Amino acid sequence: MFETVLYEVRNQVAYITLNRPDKLNAFTEQLNKEIQVAIKTASIDKGVRALVITGAGRAFCSGEDLAGVSEDMDHGEVLRKRYNPMLLELDSCEKPVIAAVNGVAAGAGMSLALACDFRIASEKASFVEAFIHVGLVPDAGNLYFLPRIIGHAKAMELAVFGEKVPAEKAKELGLVTEVYSLDHWNENVAAFAERLANMPTKAIGLIKRNLKASWHSSFEEYLERDAQSQRIAGQTADHKEGVTAFMEKRKPVFKGE
Repeated sequence: MFETVLYEVRNQVAYITLNRPDKLNAFTEQLNKEIQVAIKTASIDKGVRALVITGAGRAFCSGEDLAGVSEDMDHGEVLRKRYNPMLLELDSCEKPVIAAVNGVAAGAGMSLALACDFRIASEKASFVEAFIHVGLVPDAGNLYFLPRIIGHAKAMELAVFGEKVPAEKAKELGLVTEVYSLDHWNENVAAFAERLANMPTKAIGLIKRNLKASWHSSFEEYLERDAQSQRIAGQTADHKEGVTAFMEKRKPVFKGE
């Protein structure tokens, strides 16, 4: 089914691994398309309750494969044709999505990580806004997400200077949630993802919707969205289980229903 992506489901988590390690998992048209298909596959699979996007080898993703770049390339058309559909598929996913940044995330690779709901990083990971070094603008949704995550001023610094941000510095900036050692990387990624997969994921989907809407809604509109979302959440089996478990003084067992 896939040639440039590895796809596996374990313990209700879909693992989408960019698999061009010899090219530092750099994007090609095929890789863009296969990531899009993998995300859609996980989104519609009722047995999947969380997604992990990571990279094979020593990199997360180094950005666009420059071997395929020509002087007469229309970069805007490349974004419209290849990157935008991938990112819109990711944005429409209502399940929690984790970028497990195992190595460098540069250029559009950093953009992919920013578009995820959570970023966890290995101690060897780094983030690089590489665009400025070739006279380009951060793209693939990069400057939409970056200031929302770390603020306008810091986003400007990273975008303009294009300096490498190591994992620990990224955590200080709020760019990543956790930094893990390589010794227990796979175990920690799985534990983080499975923690989310075992939560009331219908509610997480509503949280994702509401957070996005909060940036462009009036307060009155948002309060109505609150009411609608809580009505939906209140009708889920997970809400009923949460209340029952509270009354029975036990840990709830959520099913994402």
